[in-house]
Amino acid sequence: MRVRAMLGPLVRASTWRRGVFLLLGGVLALPYALIAAAFAQLLTRSEVPRPVGFGLLLVAVVLAAVPVFLGGSRALEVAAARALLGVDLPEPAVGHRIDRETRLRSALWITLHLVTGGLVLFAAISAFPMALVFIAQQFGVDTGPVQGAGFGPLTGRDPRWMTLTGVVLLVGLGYAVAGLGALAASMAPVLLGPSQGERIAALEARATRLAERNRLARELHDSVGHALTVATLQAGAARELLDVDPEFVRRALAAIEETGRHAMEDLDHVLGLLRETDGRETGGRGTGGVRPPGGTAPQRTLAQLGRLVDETRAAGLPVESQVTGAVGELPAAVSREGYRIVQEGLTNAARYGRGPVTLRVDVPPEATAPGRSAAPAVPSRSCRWLDIELVNDLRGATGPGRGGRGLDGMRERVLLLGGRITAGPEDDRWRVRVRLPVARKETG
Repeated sequence: MRVRAMLGPLVRASTWRRGVFLLLGGVLALPYALIAAAFAQLLTRSEVPRPVGFGLLLVAVVLAAVPVFLGGSRALEVAAARALLGVDLPEPAVGHRIDRETRLRSALWITLHLVTGGLVLFAAISAFPMALVFIAQQFGVDTGPVQGAGFGPLTGRDPRWMTLTGVVLLVGLGYAVAGLGALAASMAPVLLGPSQGERIAALEARATRLAERNRLARELHDSVGHALTVATLQAGAARELLDVDPEFVRRALAAIEETGRHAMEDLDHVLGLLRETDGRETGGRGTGGVRPPGGTAPQRTLAQLGRLVDETRAAGLPVESQVTGAVGELPAAVSREGYRIVQEGLTNAARYGRGPVTLRVDVPPEATAPGRSAAPAVPSRSCRWLDIELVNDLRGATGPGRGGRGLDGMRERVLLLGGRITAGPEDDRWRVRVRLPVARKETG
């Protein structure tokens, strides 16, 4: 077991990958070594004036140092460290300006990579062939001029010591690569890790993704919840009248089919958007860079309010609807959220309430036309208000808060647009009032 533990670092796949990483640094260091050798030879020549030589050396040093401080070099090092060192480093933020501290850390990392890689490469091209020669002599293989040469206390006439030296060189080189690779893996997060600004940008991007997923979850809850409520009411009514009114049963089944089809369209749309978001987060790997067909489905808006009311009436819940103003002139964001608010209000009324529902939608005049600016997050004097009110009877009603999670979703939608909402019982009636800000229509 001890022997296996001692030889473990030499046979691990991570050691070989880290060795490749170090050799990559050595390969990148070769041009620097050649330039240094050329200038060392140039400066030793008496026919070259010293000012000219040192001037060229200064220019070469500046040109050689520039790549070390570039953001692209840091991105390449991050990619190499993730792939070969197995370090979990975040991708550098695109479009984010790199600060001085991050550039210095990156430059230090690249310099250490080049130096250690150069040493490993030198040891590999010198000690490794020498070790093979020593071992080969043990088996009587003619190694040419090395035969009979002296290596300190060792001579070519002592193949046993040469073989032992060769094995020690190979094992020592392996342990050196394993140790340097482990050291590089531990230092990579410190020198290549994100800066404070990049961490803040990553947190903001994550918060945006979570907010988008939360919005999509609300869309799915409202759409599918409404469809299931309508289908359940229709199925219950059809079961009660199966033997009495077959025509009503046929209409109920048709309504259930239509409601289910619309719910599937909404579900396909939301799942398509989720796949599209996953594809962006994984660099296109989630969807192969292709927009899913479900992501192109149209959003429901207040322009489809009539169909929503008809579906609710067909489910057996009487709805008295009054719409004032042109809903088609509302901004897209306000119209979408308004539709979902009405949909959730009707769903709650059908699930928890009793009696008819009174729906009132009041669209302000001079509302922003589609394609213009959306409703502002903070209402101003230039805003008018879209008013939505739903009232239904509560006598004999049951349910958690007579709204459940749906009421929380309505509040989130209203607050997202900077609107106002009140919901609660009034004289055995449940009343929901919503006001959404709508910018004035631009003129001139």
